[in-house]
Amino acid sequence: MRKLLLFFLVSVVGFTLLGRIFYLQVLKGDTYKLKSELNAVKSVYDIPERGFIYDRDGDLMVANQVAYDIMMTPKEVKKFDTLQLCALLQMDKKRLISKIADAKKWSWQKGSVIMPQLTQEEYAPLQERLRKFPGFYAQKRSLRKYEVNHSASVLGYIREVSPLEVKKNPRYISGDLSGKAGIELQYENELRGKKGVKHFIRDHYGRAKESYENGRYDTIPETGADLTVTLDNDLQAYAELLMQNKRGGIVAIEPKTGEILTLVTAPYYDPALLMGRDRSKNSVLIFNDTVKKPGINRALQAEYAPGSPFKVINALVGLQEGVITTTEKLTCRHGYDYGGRKPLGCHSHKSPLALDTGISESCNAYFAQVYRRIIEKADTPEQGMDNWNKHVTSFGLGNYLGYDLPVGKKGLIPNGKYYSDRYKYKWYAPTTISNAIGQGEVITTPIQLANMTAAIANRGYFYRPHIIKAINGVPIDNPDYTVKNYTTVEAKHFEPVVEGMTSVYTTGTAKYAKIPGVEICGKTGTVENFMKIDGKKTQLTDHSVFIAFAPKDDPQIAIAVFVENGYWGSRYAAKIASLMIEKHIKGEITRKDLETYLLTHSLEYEYEKPYSGEPFEINPRVDQGLIQPEVKAQPESNTLKP
Repeated sequence: MRKLLLFFLVSVVGFTLLGRIFYLQVLKGDTYKLKSELNAVKSVYDIPERGFIYDRDGDLMVANQVAYDIMMTPKEVKKFDTLQLCALLQMDKKRLISKIADAKKWSWQKGSVIMPQLTQEEYAPLQERLRKFPGFYAQKRSLRKYEVNHSASVLGYIREVSPLEVKKNPRYISGDLSGKAGIELQYENELRGKKGVKHFIRDHYGRAKESYENGRYDTIPETGADLTVTLDNDLQAYAELLMQNKRGGIVAIEPKTGEILTLVTAPYYDPALLMGRDRSKNSVLIFNDTVKKPGINRALQAEYAPGSPFKVINALVGLQEGVITTTEKLTCRHGYDYGGRKPLGCHSHKSPLALDTGISESCNAYFAQVYRRIIEKADTPEQGMDNWNKHVTSFGLGNYLGYDLPVGKKGLIPNGKYYSDRYKYKWYAPTTISNAIGQGEVITTPIQLANMTAAIANRGYFYRPHIIKAINGVPIDNPDYTVKNYTTVEAKHFEPVVEGMTSVYTTGTAKYAKIPGVEICGKTGTVENFMKIDGKKTQLTDHSVFIAFAPKDDPQIAIAVFVENGYWGSRYAAKIASLMIEKHIKGEITRKDLETYLLTHSLEYEYEKPYSGEPFEINPRVDQGLIQPEVKAQPESNTLKP
């Protein structure tokens, strides 16, 4: 019995050993061989060129240039002189040690970026001396090269991906660059391309020698797609020139397509500032500036009361609801007494007024009466407000427009519930009377105003604003941007409002900004402006607003201009809009007087008032912002330069 038990135990042990040998040599042999080979193989990624960005006419706006990342593979690093490497890289010792620690934490065998984005000139003196530091090497990559010195906020920029992005997205590895704002972010998938990889056999020093398996597992990079955007390069540059020493936003749209011709925010900066060694320092200057806020795209993100341009919407809603006619005249006694603490004021003009004159003279009393009739047509103020909200939001106001840029704000078009929740007592149309003139609770962004203007230019519909025109030369075919969005106002009601907007230029508030040979329809606006100073709500100089489209019967451009602290609509915004329209339609400027005024007047003194600690005047009638006529370049106070 003992002999049988011994035989059984020996047999079990023997079979177990034989099974293990079979498993290791036959079943897992290829795996261990592969692991062994991989330890002797170095993989080098071939970064593809990022796609180019062209304007609507084929002008190159963003290209690429050769750049180098200084990389480190922790496994290959030998003992080295830290101070010597710091001197070579012109890098602080503490920062170098931190980057090395991050690299070791991420991967012991894979390369990590120690210093990114060196230009050819910066890399040249390092090329030979870097060989003295095993484990450190240069990886060639494509870096952005900006062919323009404008449009930074809409073009965006690229940045090294964060460890969190690497963890969440398998297509990225440490050191990769990706779009972080604007077009670069929105169209990251199209622009980035696809990395290639080459595998090399290491020698006993760990250096890459010959190709592994004759390149059998290598892949070639796929270049990113080239984008044609809807922007007009020349118009963009001109808009920034006109906005020097000012703050605000400009958006211009082609009404018949919804293509964004111009999208400018001020203050602005040169896009090249966010490339190269100084990008981190420049980023702090741009994005940490809480006063001028050049990192905020005011054209998309700034929310303002629209002011008098909103009156044309109330006119259209009034016509659609049948509460006014084009010929009925309403009285203005230098304002409108609605039963509040003080009447709604208005400037001096003839009275009574019909619709056409009400628009051209921008009469507050006229539109207060129109608005009140709209709200009071329903059985209750809540129902009236909901009906008004339905019409107004059909113009793309009060919500995101769905354009193809990564930032924006909704604005606000209040409804009945908004006021019922806000007021504990019964409210009526006069409670919300400021909505009649684009003040009160109504909030819009410049791009919303431009889109609203395009809908008026088209007599009742708009195409969703968009920035992409073609990808690799193939025009877009996206129903989001090619389908008409109709307003709730019938087409027949637009013509009398358009006539009133034409009168703004012929006899009204913008008559001194008319352009010879171009029939422009527009509307001026002056918006009250407040901010808190030492915890107290303080009134500042009014904002200047203007909307317009042209030509009247074949609209090629619809534009909205918002100039912060610009006094009144015709003083700054109307001049800018007229010049932009002339530039787009004629290709030249004949109103040199308007251009000279804008280039020789600054609003910086207005922006400094709240921070001066001294009493200040608001809305001064006398120009205080005259600068030297020969000053044409963007000043340091408004534009950062490399």
